[in-house]
Amino acid sequence: MTLATPTTDPPVLVADQLAKTFAAGSGNGALVAAVQGVSFSVAAGEMVAIMGASGSGKSTILHMLGGITRPTSGRVLLEGVDLAALDDDRLAVIRRRRIGFIFQRYNLLPELSLVENVALPLVLDGRPERECRERALEAIAAVGLGPRAEHRPDALSGGEQQRGAIARGLVTRPAVVLADEPTGALDSANARAVIRLLTRLVADRGLTVVLVTHDPLIAATANRAIRIVDGLIAGPDGESPLP
Repeated sequence: MTLATPTTDPPVLVADQLAKTFAAGSGNGALVAAVQGVSFSVAAGEMVAIMGASGSGKSTILHMLGGITRPTSGRVLLEGVDLAALDDDRLAVIRRRRIGFIFQRYNLLPELSLVENVALPLVLDGRPERECRERALEAIAAVGLGPRAEHRPDALSGGEQQRGAIARGLVTRPAVVLADEPTGALDSANARAVIRLLTRLVADRGLTVVLVTHDPLIAATANRAIRIVDGLIAGPDGESPLP
């Protein structure tokens, strides 16, 4: 596995003793610990894989990193800002402007063209129409889909739709991109192409990516991997808690 280049710059993203508990489905008041005291940091321009089996807690960690789920305890620092300390409105702004999301399903709106789908985060943020389109076209070109910009999702292959979803994740120029099993709905050839694209964007553009996967081959393409077992960091690639 390739090691990340050491840096003295502050980390872009810090997970500090993150924990999340949920009510058990039995309805008897019992709690289930999905994540237990997980700590790590992510440097700018780094690709980190969070790896684990289904149910290990890796997606819950990603959702806490992205402000989708609030931790039961611990904190997430994005560019030094404690996400748990923000109210819902301010958190929504941070998510929209500073975090790019890529999901297993592409979530492209079928009635919109690719360029309209990619521009949507900027439109929702109230940016001028011309800026939205120009930046969307730039992001689409970065993922190699320039000639497909005016096509609707049903005219794109699965691999092209996921590349479009990556472009949408890039369009706001976020501090970090969070990818939850981004190859899960793709065949092996398209999955390899998507991972090559992400690693190229990290290398060429300094993109910062946190990628959730259950596949060790995909995890091996990252700068480093953090293995999650039963909500805890485990194994030789695990990291020590923060001081």
